[in-house]
Amino acid sequence: MAKIEGMEFEEIGLKPREYQQRIFEVAKEKNTLVVLPTGLGKTLIAIMLAVERIKKYPGGKILILAPTRPLVEQHMKTFEKNLPELFAEMVLFTGSVEAGKRKKMFQTAEIVFSTPQCVANDLRLGLYSLLEVSLLVIDEAHRCLKNYDYTKVVETYKMQCPLEKQRILCLTASPGHDGGKIKEICKHLDVEEIEVRTRESEDVRKYLQKREYKKIEVPFPSEFMEMKVLLNRIYDRKVEELRNRNLLFGPANKVTLLQLQPKLANLAQSRNFNAMMGMSACATAIKISHAMELLETQTLSGLNDYLKGLVKQAEEKKSRGVQQLVKSGEFKGVLVSLTKLLSDGVEHPKIAETAAVVEEEMKENINSKIIVFTQFRDSGTLLARELNKAEGVRAQTFFGQAKRKDTGMNQKEQKKIIEKLNAGEINVLVAT
Repeated sequence: MAKIEGMEFEEIGLKPREYQQRIFEVAKEKNTLVVLPTGLGKTLIAIMLAVERIKKYPGGKILILAPTRPLVEQHMKTFEKNLPELFAEMVLFTGSVEAGKRKKMFQTAEIVFSTPQCVANDLRLGLYSLLEVSLLVIDEAHRCLKNYDYTKVVETYKMQCPLEKQRILCLTASPGHDGGKIKEICKHLDVEEIEVRTRESEDVRKYLQKREYKKIEVPFPSEFMEMKVLLNRIYDRKVEELRNRNLLFGPANKVTLLQLQPKLANLAQSRNFNAMMGMSACATAIKISHAMELLETQTLSGLNDYLKGLVKQAEEKKSRGVQQLVKSGEFKGVLVSLTKLLSDGVEHPKIAETAAVVEEEMKENINSKIIVFTQFRDSGTLLARELNKAEGVRAQTFFGQAKRKDTGMNQKEQKKIIEKLNAGEINVLVAT
């Protein structure tokens, strides 16, 4: 490892911004949770602290944890890019590396990058100790509430490493607004200080580029409105039934109906006939609410797939409520209108509007790289197909992992797409 005794950050090419320096000064003294929006350099703070801890504890180790392999790899690349060559021996731990090899790698490594699952499993097997770890960095710290492995590693670290040598740095862009959850994060990760910055913070604002927003309103076609009226009739009927059964009070929307569902299920377990009938009405109302959301905000083809799925469920007699739903005149009317519109080549007007906006941007700047966000994968697939018809556009979908094999992407596929974007092979990502 390169000698860094007395070395200043500037000497190794690190040029922290004012807010990064301030956060670092706090983090080097106490276990700290750093809340900083995406893109404002949380990892650089981790690098600065790693340098300081290596200087303070020569021969010690730094452990960097992130919840997914792509994030872990990204952190390692950022460290390699910002630190001098041969500054420290860095290793990447993955589940594909044999356990015995990880044990040997840990003995000689100075900075280890890993997922919490990998390290937690190694610790359970006793492959190595965290005795020499002078800094534990936890990225996406808000996930510790659902990721037991994060808290397991922290607990082991606190047990194995001498107190005077321990230091924990937690990073997140989105801790949530619930004060109770933030306190729980701090408790799980042994946080003593919280450093919060937003895009409006005085010491952050001057480093940001100005963002411009443009809202384009797309008219809702009359043919769509006719279908919405039919769907709304079914929805209102089911909501009224829930009210008449004294099962629903206050406003009726998708959220309140989803909250009502488990309560009705609990009541139905005790053979409560009223609750059992209410469950059917509630489930139908939720399905129709989703259908209206697809109609208003997504694509006609997506709505068609969803309604055809309900028809298939009815044919397979999976639910009496669904069977009644698809037999209703309103439901049949929507299917007839939908089939006619799709056969005429009609789609949601925002699809064509999005394609026009992207094409115009490409004409103005041929080197543009664009991300189009959409709520559902079906909409994303259709959008990418339509965008690729526009001049100069090379679009590809970018989705998360899923159980549905046809729409999910594994981490290798995601990484390959990002590489294609960076190389200029594609210039538009359509992502959820």
